[in-house]
Amino acid sequence: MSDRADHVTFQHGQEFLSAISERWNYQILREVFFGVSRFGELKRTLGISANILTARLTSLTDLGLLSKHPYRADKPWYEYQLTDSARELAVPAIAAITRWAETHATDGDITRHPLIHTVCGNPTDPYLACSSCRERIDAPTLRPMPAQGDGVGHETAAND
Repeated sequence: MSDRADHVTFQHGQEFLSAISERWNYQILREVFFGVSRFGELKRTLGISANILTARLTSLTDLGLLSKHPYRADKPWYEYQLTDSARELAVPAIAAITRWAETHATDGDITRHPLIHTVCGNPTDPYLACSSCRERIDAPTLRPMPAQGDGVGHETAAND
């Protein structure tokens, strides 16, 4: 998965889910989203060992979810940012998971992460809405339909 204009397949979604399911990857992506972008900051915030953090950052960069940029000319120190393609998918996922966790947390010692809509400048609590009627979509009001497509790459009963 990357910001390149490569052909995207269903497999890319599976790769993304696999990547964020790894023990540290989701936490790294979440922290970068919330502004923790430098190696040392990530290490301290997450309590992760340097070698594991290095491996996870390399993996997330190779997958095209993070980009790294040097911030010191005298040392090879980097800060990390979500790529455009990661922001497209990871930001809504991180916002939804964070909101869910904050809403359903049973301990009183949870850190709240307010969100600002940069277009209007106001605090926001984002939600999923219907593209037709603009009403909020909640789990009971959403159901899947049979898949539609051209069947490229898929065998059908008619081809047997």
